[in-house]
Amino acid sequence: MAELPELIQALLNPKAYPDWTPKVGLVQTQISYVFLAGEYVYKIKKPVDMGFLDYTTLEKRLYFCNKEVELNRRLCPDTYLGVVPITKDNDYAVGGKGEALEYAVKMRRLPADKMMDVLLQQNKVTPAMVDKVAEILVDFHKKAATSEEIARLGGIDAVIKNTSENFEQTEKYFGVIIEPETYQRIKNFTEDFIKNNLSLFLKRMAEGKVRDGHGDLHTAHICFCNGICIYDCIEFIDRLRYIDVAADIAFLAMDLDHYGRQNLSDAFINAYVSWSGDKELLKLLNFYKCYRAYVRGKIGCLHYDDPYVSSVEKEKIAATANSYFKLAVSYIEG
Repeated sequence: MAELPELIQALLNPKAYPDWTPKVGLVQTQISYVFLAGEYVYKIKKPVDMGFLDYTTLEKRLYFCNKEVELNRRLCPDTYLGVVPITKDNDYAVGGKGEALEYAVKMRRLPADKMMDVLLQQNKVTPAMVDKVAEILVDFHKKAATSEEIARLGGIDAVIKNTSENFEQTEKYFGVIIEPETYQRIKNFTEDFIKNNLSLFLKRMAEGKVRDGHGDLHTAHICFCNGICIYDCIEFIDRLRYIDVAADIAFLAMDLDHYGRQNLSDAFINAYVSWSGDKELLKLLNFYKCYRAYVRGKIGCLHYDDPYVSSVEKEKIAATANSYFKLAVSYIEG
């Protein structure tokens, strides 16, 4: 496990923050350092280029920090407070004066015990709760931007590109996280489904079903506090957020399946269809569930290669990723 960069180590010191906090916690994703400092969270983008995202320059990280705040205020307006600079005089300072060495998205800290993934493990998520999430998402999708350009960027060509990209980026993990046979089976299903349902994809594009959605709608991004906060949408590439509404809701439905709560998954889908009247999306549901499960597996693969992740954590990441690949196969059989 590699040593954390100097800046990141410095930000573990409570004195670096403008608001008093007794201690600072650090959570890493494959693309971010997330600092938990008292009532606030500070999220710094890692200077990485993964093909589908590029945070390699300070200018790009600032741009995407601002975009993250703007986009996430659509569903979680009171949580995203803005973008703050990180400077250094004698010591590193969050929100300090002078030249910015880095930038962070500042958020109000949401209660961890109210997150949907945590509540699921405690059997505290009810059909009424997922019904309310569905109602919020129907309204969100109705208001979300759509246009010929959004349909073009997020339509069938993007589906083909996104799925192909997923397969290309997971080949190196054969025998480590995903078996070649599993990979090939999912790849064949995906390509055949797209070929056989091309007219359906095109029809929904023409009808405005491709919208500027969330793009990363799973259980860890939903908090049942002060109403319902749905946060952490994709900001780094438009074509992963410009999607058919079916792809957005399939992500959450798939994740509920992953927790073994198919009853809640079904209740969520039924509520969304009832509120929206979009029965046609059911024809695409297993395809998009398979795609979303594969995405979660791929993200695990990319996180597995992070040099700042311990060997023990790597084992957990690999096991979770593999479970998502197995779930993806189940939608082929379903």
